[in-house]
Amino acid sequence: MPGSICIITARGGSKRIPRKNVREFCGRPIIAYSIEAALESELFDEVMVSTDDEDIAEIAKGCGAEIPFMRSAETSDDFADTADVIGEVLREYTARCRYFETFCCIYPTAPFVTAAKLRESGALLSGGAEAVVPVTPFSFPPQRGFFLKEGRVTLADPESFEMRSQDLRPMYHDCGQFYWGRVNGFLKTGDMVPASTVAYVVPETEVQDIDNLSDWEMAEMKYKHMRRRYGC
Repeated sequence: MPGSICIITARGGSKRIPRKNVREFCGRPIIAYSIEAALESELFDEVMVSTDDEDIAEIAKGCGAEIPFMRSAETSDDFADTADVIGEVLREYTARCRYFETFCCIYPTAPFVTAAKLRESGALLSGGAEAVVPVTPFSFPPQRGFFLKEGRVTLADPESFEMRSQDLRPMYHDCGQFYWGRVNGFLKTGDMVPASTVAYVVPETEVQDIDNLSDWEMAEMKYKHMRRRYGC
């Protein structure tokens, strides 16, 4: 019967942080955390890494992931997005007569993802959702933000600016860690966050974009805090 596949996206062409997807993070290649969480969750019939880089492929295999095929040049450039990569992977498995009902795409730079989070978020699909996405609240109400033009400020929402912060509707943003979806629905629409997407809320202390070295250092501090918090 169709099961579930974990797709970890790890191309080799990172520019802002060279070799980002296998750079050492708290003593281990950062991709190892994503692979380990997926394997420990015992949710997937296949845990695979989509990469165009032979070194990344070897490291991923050493961590227990499968590399049944390499990523194409079309999905390895700066213009291909996550949906392009997932679509390519799912279509290739279909061509090989391998079928899955659900998928989870995990980013290779997501050390905050754990087996427990994958189990909890994956269970939300059983309630009829088409997809699940981890979200975290904005640390400051974005409704009270400014636009800048030639050094001058313009209120983004003048009405909200006059309100107390606690009276504003909370807003959330994507954690940038993983996405759950249903294979058939995704292949029809290519939509990562369809209308029936359910949120899985993650604490802000366990979320960090990693786009530069300062982000990397902050992520390591948050990760160590998370490990201390959960006693692991």
